[in-house]
Amino acid sequence: MNMKNEDLCPCNSGRTYGECCGAILDGGAKAETAEALMRARYTAYVTEHIGFLRDSAVKSVQEEFDERASTAWSRAAEWHGLEIIRTEGGQKGDKTGVVEFRATYTANGEFCNHHEVSTFVKERDGWKFEDGELVGETPIVREEPKIGRNDPCPCGSGKKYKKCCGREK
Repeated sequence: MNMKNEDLCPCNSGRTYGECCGAILDGGAKAETAEALMRARYTAYVTEHIGFLRDSAVKSVQEEFDERASTAWSRAAEWHGLEIIRTEGGQKGDKTGVVEFRATYTANGEFCNHHEVSTFVKERDGWKFEDGELVGETPIVREEPKIGRNDPCPCGSGKKYKKCCGREK
């Protein structure tokens, strides 16, 4: 995706691409915080700046980076937005930082919600992505036991649930 400097940045910062991630992706500026690097990395997927994804990671991640797979994912997805949920550290004077985020996109006709907690370290040449851990969605927990089809209906009718309130209409 070609972005113009005056377009709104895909990272949902509310700023223009030129004021936000554009300069970082083009090498004209460094990410000053872990969050700024996270936003730029998301935008790199949206704009297919795949080399930036490799270069903005620590050496061990760079060695395992699959450029072909990352390019394919970047192109196949329809990107909807980035939400920063929380940050810990990751400011100008810090050496480490954590950014929890949610990136949404559609791939193969299916809506996807990528929820991750990423860790960042500050090296001599700036902030680097170190690792990420996916966050599973909290399962639904019933307050009452599940009613089986052959259990008595909880409405008190004396009928089986499947023949009363649980019948398909």
